[in-house]
Amino acid sequence: MYQVTKLHYHRLQKMLDVHFDDGQSHSFSAEFLRVHSPSAEVQGHGPGQQQLVLNKQEVAIEQIEPVGHYAVRVVFNDGHNSGLFSWQYLRKLSEQHEELWQDYQQRVSSRHDVPIKFTP
Repeated sequence: MYQVTKLHYHRLQKMLDVHFDDGQSHSFSAEFLRVHSPSAEVQGHGPGQQQLVLNKQEVAIEQIEPVGHYAVRVVFNDGHNSGLFSWQYLRKLSEQHEELWQDYQQRVSSRHDVPIKFTP
């Protein structure tokens, strides 16, 4: 079990640095964390129920609240605050970052929804 020893949020870059007790560290964009939130709103309530969260390129982190000695609640400026990022989940995100981000980008680009634009 890994422990997080330090979190540092860079407001201008919208990047969260996560440092683990084994010396490993990783930087996450606020967008990445928002679209991979462990909340039921994003992950669903079971396998195969994950939701595709779109248009979060400009999202920022407003607050990081500790939850015991095992997680943080990340409050985003779009109002989302229900995901508890455990140390183990943050480690998983760091170890699988590239593949998770590529998968997300592929899912976004393969959408066939055409937004309807109404003009007066």
